[in-house]
Amino acid sequence: MIITKNIKTFFVVNVAAGFTILFLNGCAGPVATQEEATASIKGEVVEERVPDDFAAKAEQGKVDDGWIKSFNDPTLIRLTDEALAANPGLQIAKANVDQANSLTRQAEAGLKPTVGYAGGYTDTEYKGSGTGKGGGGGGVKISWEADVWGRIATDIAGSEQETAATIADYQFARQSLAASVSNGWFMANTAKFQHQFAEDVVKLQQKRVEVAVAMEEIGKGTKRDVHLARGSAASAGEAAREALSASEKALRSLELLLGRYPSADLKTADKLVAVPPPIPAGIPSAIMERRPDLIAAERRVAAAFFKQKEAELLHLPRFSFSLGVGLNSINDTIAGLTAGLLGPLYTGGAIEAEVDKATAAQRGAIAAYGEAALRAFKEVEGSLAAEEHLLKREEYLKMEVRENKKAYDQTLAQYEIGQITLLDVLTVENKWIASRIAEMDVAGQRLVNRVNLHLALGGSFEAQNNNR
Repeated sequence: MIITKNIKTFFVVNVAAGFTILFLNGCAGPVATQEEATASIKGEVVEERVPDDFAAKAEQGKVDDGWIKSFNDPTLIRLTDEALAANPGLQIAKANVDQANSLTRQAEAGLKPTVGYAGGYTDTEYKGSGTGKGGGGGGVKISWEADVWGRIATDIAGSEQETAATIADYQFARQSLAASVSNGWFMANTAKFQHQFAEDVVKLQQKRVEVAVAMEEIGKGTKRDVHLARGSAASAGEAAREALSASEKALRSLELLLGRYPSADLKTADKLVAVPPPIPAGIPSAIMERRPDLIAAERRVAAAFFKQKEAELLHLPRFSFSLGVGLNSINDTIAGLTAGLLGPLYTGGAIEAEVDKATAAQRGAIAAYGEAALRAFKEVEGSLAAEEHLLKREEYLKMEVRENKKAYDQTLAQYEIGQITLLDVLTVENKWIASRIAEMDVAGQRLVNRVNLHLALGGSFEAQNNNR
């Protein structure tokens, strides 16, 4: 009967404590909203620094998602999927998200009671015969801190913002990886075609040596021409070797992004894809809402705001409650409910220092957001301007290649009939070779710049924007 009565007492006390917790939980202090937490950057950064239109020439319209498909390159899509699944750097970013989510759950646990138990047995009279007397006991303790001023809730809000920032970092890492794979693919293809052209030049120069030797033997050439031809052939061989080295480096860099062993044996394309038509760039202010890195910076401003508010609340007292229920000597039940108040009187300036530190961190987060925004606009403006500049450069280079090739063919014909020396041929030939290599380089740069523009504008490489 005594045990039954004590068990009833245990449940009564627990129910009373539960209602007390629910009541006090409803008395938690107010927590700032997302808009209030980020209000500091609206005027300082957005309203004062963001123009209505881009300075560089830009197409009007909404920024498109799914840009990777615009290149009409199935291999590029396949390689991007491979990188998303196997890239170690992206896996690290994903692990950071998991850690951030755990920290948020840990912070949320501060609003909930903690329950612990303990038990033991003591032999109070030991005898060699094996007989003795002893007693045992055990109990359960429930403790909880009432968030009267909203300090814990503010800490949770800050942790949630940090988690949101980490998730945005992961999103930007995915977009950056897709852009890096695309650029690596285009650069690897460009390097391959430049190497192939360099090998063609080597064959051309080797034939030139044969012609120079033959002409010297019949008296239509000189030893000087033979030496020039051999020197030019050696120079072409060195250039081809350099182009091969550049091609292998580009392949290894791409393979590393894919999570593969960097063996430089990735099969490249048979031709370079064409640059898609111009894309809409939208308006500058929309970048703030699209780019994950700017979203992450904004979230960190909010997190710093909550951290500063939490530091200020350290001046206020804390209210704690504890409920203990124990069972002693098997038949005695003990229950007790205690409440505590703990407030700082003198901390040697520790709380003030914590507030100052949090305030400085908040100013730093605001400045970091402003820096990130300006850097983002620079990337957009630079890529938009490069779109036009690279297009014009490619047009000029195509004309230069065409005219240099005609001049080279005419000069070669004059040399073969003995009107000019080999040095004249080599001079014109070098101009043609240099312009052709530059043309291929600019063609690759245009593709890379288009990818960089997509990334700068914040457009997702995926058709369905499910990760934002």
